[in-house]
Amino acid sequence: MILPLLLWGIAFAQQPLNRHLDSNRIYLDSRYGSGDGEFDWRMMKAGDVGESPEEISRINYNDSRWLPAIVPGTVLNSLVYNSVYPEPYYGINNKLEKGIIPDISKTGRDFYTYWFRTNFDVPADYKDKVIWLQVDGINYRAEVWVNGNLLSTVNGMFKQDFINITEYARVGESNALAIKVYPVDMPGTTASKWWGAPGEFRNGGDGNIGLNTTMLMSVGWDFTFLDGIRDRNTGIWKNISLYATGGAVVRYPFVKSKLSVPGYDVARETVSVEVTNPSTLSAKVNCVVSGEIVGEGIKFSKNVTLFRGETQEVVFTPDEYPQLIIKNPRLWWPLFKGAPEMYELKLDVAIDGIVCDSVKTRFGIREITSDQNTPDHSRQFYVNGKKIFVRGTNWIPEAMLRTSDERTYAELCYTKQSGINLIRFWGGGIAESDYFFQLCDEMGFLVWQEFWMTGDTKHPQDKSLYLGNVESTVKRIRNHPSLAYYVSSNESTEMPDAEALINRLDGTRGYQMESECCGVHDGSPYKQVNPMQHYENTASERGSRIDGFNPEYGAPTLPLVETLREMMDEKDLWPINKEVWDYHDGGGFHLMSTMYKELTDKYGESSSIDEFAIKGQFVGAMNSKSIWECWNYNKYDFGDRYASGLLFWYHQCPVPQVAGRMWDYTLEPTASLYHTQNALEPLHPQFDYLKNTVSVYNDYYRSFKGYTVSAEVYDIKSRNIWQKSVVIDIPEDGVVNDAFKIDFPEELSQVHFIKLRLLDDKGKQVGSNFYWRSKDSYEGAKTLTGPATSGFESINQLPKVRLSAKYKTRTDSGNYYIDIELKNSSRNIAFFTQIQFLDKNNKPVRPSFYTDNFFSLLPGESRKVTIDTAVSKVLDNSLVIKGWNVEEQRFKLK
Repeated sequence: MILPLLLWGIAFAQQPLNRHLDSNRIYLDSRYGSGDGEFDWRMMKAGDVGESPEEISRINYNDSRWLPAIVPGTVLNSLVYNSVYPEPYYGINNKLEKGIIPDISKTGRDFYTYWFRTNFDVPADYKDKVIWLQVDGINYRAEVWVNGNLLSTVNGMFKQDFINITEYARVGESNALAIKVYPVDMPGTTASKWWGAPGEFRNGGDGNIGLNTTMLMSVGWDFTFLDGIRDRNTGIWKNISLYATGGAVVRYPFVKSKLSVPGYDVARETVSVEVTNPSTLSAKVNCVVSGEIVGEGIKFSKNVTLFRGETQEVVFTPDEYPQLIIKNPRLWWPLFKGAPEMYELKLDVAIDGIVCDSVKTRFGIREITSDQNTPDHSRQFYVNGKKIFVRGTNWIPEAMLRTSDERTYAELCYTKQSGINLIRFWGGGIAESDYFFQLCDEMGFLVWQEFWMTGDTKHPQDKSLYLGNVESTVKRIRNHPSLAYYVSSNESTEMPDAEALINRLDGTRGYQMESECCGVHDGSPYKQVNPMQHYENTASERGSRIDGFNPEYGAPTLPLVETLREMMDEKDLWPINKEVWDYHDGGGFHLMSTMYKELTDKYGESSSIDEFAIKGQFVGAMNSKSIWECWNYNKYDFGDRYASGLLFWYHQCPVPQVAGRMWDYTLEPTASLYHTQNALEPLHPQFDYLKNTVSVYNDYYRSFKGYTVSAEVYDIKSRNIWQKSVVIDIPEDGVVNDAFKIDFPEELSQVHFIKLRLLDDKGKQVGSNFYWRSKDSYEGAKTLTGPATSGFESINQLPKVRLSAKYKTRTDSGNYYIDIELKNSSRNIAFFTQIQFLDKNNKPVRPSFYTDNFFSLLPGESRKVTIDTAVSKVLDNSLVIKGWNVEEQRFKLK
């Protein structure tokens, strides 16, 4: 099934409900912080608590002197909430040398060992049922006490725990829950080490953080704060929920699909689920496990006998149950390749005809494989038997685990808008939420999952603990069709027995030991370089990097000025205070205060932070456009080298940082998002700054005949001084490289502009592009010269333009929309037009989704843009139209 062309049009919708939240459960989220919980959680440093655990965990314990606690959250988040410490993300409050927030490596683990407690009611209708407390994630170790009883211990950040509290719960009454949370065993320090990933800062401190199974980046990395998070994210970081079942329980449903090849028109489904008898009595239980693929008329069941405490994996195969053979299945496809079709499975377990427990899950029918049958033996991925050119990214989680469903949705909406098709969960991060995976399924992303080991840190010292966390995670995520590939580590090796465990638990996905093996070469560049080096393939000192499969290749973008002002004091913004800027740049790793500033100054030296931030968007846009289009050019064997995939390093911000990406920490998109969106449009004309040629990229699984690609060149006075068009046939999933060369006239102005258009066989525009270029010659990789890089000072000569603007507002299903139409009726180019949706305090409304922004309009050209945000964010708002040479207009919205 191939998507029609009209599907490539950005359209946002109401945020999907989290399907993993069960309305029959009670979620014990706190009422503090930004969440919407109802429970009064309190916390106190364990060393300051004089009473015994038995006393603390009883209903009559007086915790009035304890601090309010954010759950889910961390110790440090709660301490900041209570004003014990200032906001770590502001200025240099978090800087280790300042000593403002104590670091665990200096204070010892006891300093961040805390008791958390709350009271909760067990509903009266839980009587005669089995009562469960589900703990989804605690970092790092914990004792769980209920009504004076130690009922469980938790070990490792990614381990779910299902605690049977039936014998200790007071049904119909108030109950007490107290959890003693211990930090990681080995917090590590920022001390440098002699070993680590080559060509990078010595990330991960002394490496000891790796002895734990945890979020390794919390000790410090060059894409966040180099000296880390002070408490190493100690806390109850995921949900705790309360629910009840009957005398048998079902967990971890899994559907394995086996598709017929080469037709992919028959799917053989194998369904499994774990069934548990939670009883402590000696009697065995006879039960019936039943399943249904909803809406397909497929039902099945099996009798099962369980002894007390026993768990069995119950399996339904298509050999036993022919109804599990599906003809002409609706296949799940990634972005641009087809619809991400989903099915729903429901399973329940019954005793004597009475349902004890049920579970439902969605799954997709698809086949994802990979091999190294390429000219350079690089890894090539396939979906449903068809090659896919990976244009992916690396995902870095929020550094202090300050996340929410709203933030997750916003970041993945931006990701989809960009055109990215694969997300790698980098090995020093976390295992993301169920809602994250749900959205990946629905939006059509592939996911590459790594398991908390890196080449910059030691390996976990407790093998069984590590493998237990891996098992818990794989069982939780394996049903998602977006999950494409397992990798044990980032730039390291693997834990013995990890591969065998993963294959036993799943067996439907590929696996490799680490991120740089098996046809995936090492990454780079990471820092700012001369954009011309991307075209020359000299951006990395390690040699050619636009070839094969590159897991890490990227460049930064300066955030917008509104975000910069929320990051540090005005006095530190301008003139640039190198200490503060470098702290928000991983110790200066991405060269924001040095090379990035030099490149920005190529547009003329700035007199204010406002001017610098605008020009900084030009540099960031050029960074992104040049990287993606160079990879487009070299897709498969269409270019100068064979290339099978790129994972951009990285596209979102884990902390407020001057080295932003497609959007900044505040969820405000930069120009990079929209120029990436343009570069990754599925049918795309593009220009090469080194060869001066025009090419056309196609990401669809179909060819196109009789299409026209054209180029127009405009001088600084917006005069059209050169143009050319040719008719081409575009191969399926391929590239027409060097369709023609632009012969720039000698009398061309120093700064000039290029407009590319791609028209279908009926003359309708299906792709476009816009470039700014200088006459400067490129003098080599060790210089900051070239037509994409330098000589842009005279861009200041562009005359002012006033755009005609029309807009209307509307609401639909809880969303607020602004439909805008801009037209450039002047004789001059409107360069880098920006639209802003502001609140009553003139700050950007976040998150808001713009279908386009930071675009340029030729004389006579129009552009339609829609802005989408939640109705709840709308009050006394303004719409602003502005740009580099665009006269600012402000409209008060009603």
